[in-house]
Amino acid sequence: MLKTTLGCAALAVLALAAALPARAQPPEQPKPEELPEYPLLDKANKLSPISPDKKAVFAEIAPDGKDKTKVVRSALACEVCLREGPLEQFLCKKGTKEHEAIVRVDVDAEFVHLAIIAAGGKTGTPTGFVDPKTEEAKYTPATGSRVNVSVYYKYKGKLHTHAAQEWIWDTKKKTPMAHHWVFAGSRFIKDPDNPNAKPYYGANTGDIFSISNFPYSTLEIPAQISKDEAQLTYEAKTDKIPPLGSKVWVLLEVVPEKK
Repeated sequence: MLKTTLGCAALAVLALAAALPARAQPPEQPKPEELPEYPLLDKANKLSPISPDKKAVFAEIAPDGKDKTKVVRSALACEVCLREGPLEQFLCKKGTKEHEAIVRVDVDAEFVHLAIIAAGGKTGTPTGFVDPKTEEAKYTPATGSRVNVSVYYKYKGKLHTHAAQEWIWDTKKKTPMAHHWVFAGSRFIKDPDNPNAKPYYGANTGDIFSISNFPYSTLEIPAQISKDEAQLTYEAKTDKIPPLGSKVWVLLEVVPEKK
C-alpha cells in the first residue's frame, strides 16, 4: 500500500512539473563588435602609433607641403565598458571607473595627453573649486583648446560615426548632451613621501574625459556639473551603443583658435 501511495505521489509531481511553464533562459548576450579599419580623412594620410604598445593611441599624419607633415587628428582604440546607467565620465583608464564611463582605454593617460598636444591642442587648467586668495569655495570653469570628440564603430552590421555626445543622454532635456570638451590637461601630482619619484599624471585615477567636474581630468566640460548632478542628468544612450566589449575608435580633433 505504501509503495502504491508513493508511486502515485511521484506521478503527480511529474505531472505537475510537466504542466508548469519552462523556466525562461537568460537572453544570450550579443557578441562584441570588432574594431573597424581606421577611417583616414584622406588616402594620402598615415596612421602612426604614439603609445608604446602601438595598439591604443595613434596620430593621423597628413602631408603638409614638400617634405613636411602635420597631425590632423588623434585616435584612441577603446572598448565599450558600460551601456546602461548614470555617467560621470565618457572615457576612463582600464581598471578604474568602468562603472560610470562608456568606454575605456588600456594605456597610461599621459599618452592621451601627448596625442592631443600632437594634434595642436594647448593645455589650459582643470576646474577650480577654491579661490586661491580667499581659500573660500569658488567655481572656476576648465580652460584649454576645444576638442571635438567623435566615435567610429560597427553595430548591427553597419558602420557608424557621430559625436560622442550622442552616446550621452540628457534625461531632463531628452536630447544628447549639449556641452563640449576642452583640453584641461589634468595635473602632475608629486609624492610627498618620495619627492624624487616621477610625478603621477592625475587622470590615471580614471578621469580622462569627464562629464562632471574633477580636478584631474584630461578633457573636461567648461560648465559647472557636480557629481550628483551628472548622475541625475546624464545616462548612457543604450540603443546607440554597441555590445559590451566592442572595440571602437574615439577620434579627437582640436578646434583651431579664432584669430
